Amino acid sequence: MSTLETKRLVGEPASKEHRDFVVTLFGDPEVAKWIWPRGREGSDAVGPRTPVQSEEMLLRFVADWRRHGFGWWYLRERASGELVGDVCLQRTEVEGEPAVEIGWTLLPARWGRGYATEAARAALAYGFETAGLDEVVSFTMPHNRASRRVMEKLGMEYDRDFERAGLPHVLYRLAAPGPAC
Repeated sequence: MSTLETKRLVGEPASKEHRDFVVTLFGDPEVAKWIWPRGREGSDAVGPRTPVQSEEMLLRFVADWRRHGFGWWYLRERASGELVGDVCLQRTEVEGEPAVEIGWTLLPARWGRGYATEAARAALAYGFETAGLDEVVSFTMPHNRASRRVMEKLGMEYDRDFERAGLPHVLYRLAAPGPAC
């Protein structure tokens, strides 16, 4: 497992020590509206996560590192030492096709500071240079302009609209950089 280092953040691989932070982050209603919005199918698929649901997710994130050699990093602000969010590389499917997704979540008090872009750049470098990934995808709901802007800043290109969890989403892609000529 590898730590991510950026100018303002340190990304720690997911561990059980992040439990309290995960409960806070995924239990936040402002965070939940972008990840588990109303309108999704199934009554337990919407809204903030309970502490038990958050703990179950964290255990999956910890296991991802063992299975795949990449996963979720919890982001600590260098200046304050506080945990402020996460960034991840995770295996997923897009319309039945396997993919590796990059994603991020920040506490609302840290939105708009460029942390998502900064952390995602470091995660992409890890994915391409260390994990040997050929391509990474990201997706969000069409009206999530902040996440779409992060994807564009990362150099990801819009691929198409698609449906995920019963809701419209947009898909972005980024191929691993080719060898320098």
